Amino acid sequence: MIAWFWVVLVFLLVNGTLGQARVIPSGSMENTLLVGDHLIMSRIGYDAGVPFTHWHVSLWKNPHRQQMIIFHPPYGHNNPDLIKRVIALPGDRIDVHDGAVWINGAKLEENYTTGPTRMPAPDERLPRFQGLPMTVPEDQYFVMGDNRGNSYDSRFWGCVPRDAIIGTPVTIYMSVDEPEDAWSGDITERFLAYADAALHPGKVRWKRLFETF
Repeated sequence: MIAWFWVVLVFLLVNGTLGQARVIPSGSMENTLLVGDHLIMSRIGYDAGVPFTHWHVSLWKNPHRQQMIIFHPPYGHNNPDLIKRVIALPGDRIDVHDGAVWINGAKLEENYTTGPTRMPAPDERLPRFQGLPMTVPEDQYFVMGDNRGNSYDSRFWGCVPRDAIIGTPVTIYMSVDEPEDAWSGDITERFLAYADAALHPGKVRWKRLFETF
């Protein structure tokens, strides 16, 4: 009976019901997450996936401010999932000025960002998003990447609905120093990146392995 328990547990983990493996393909979360970081994502409490389907059910957990989350982007169904940091919660009044984020009139202290925080020009935003300041709607979250000058986030397209959030990163299990093209989804490029790391172990960022969040 115990053996079957472990078989089922491993199956659920591998299939993505409880967790999933993800690779960071861009620099939008530098220097917290680097291109080529391989993450284990936990869905526990946030989302439950149904094996062998694209169905999922939102669960009881809600993210807290400055927590990293993984979510389905709200601007297109065929776009890959994103990882960003929660900046404003439902009911918060958020604004950006003087190179910083302001929540309910108080400056948000952020020791993880790269570069000042700026708002994009109006013609860079999606038409449905009217910009800041704004009050975050119920069951939605305002998110940003840590690399503020290189992140396509809520400043461009608005808030993330709670039912789009699927999990949170837990740990880095591998980190390979290869360019963004290696992780863009092309299987050949990814295979070549792993082969290069196997031949040149210095490509592996060993000190980042098993870093937790």
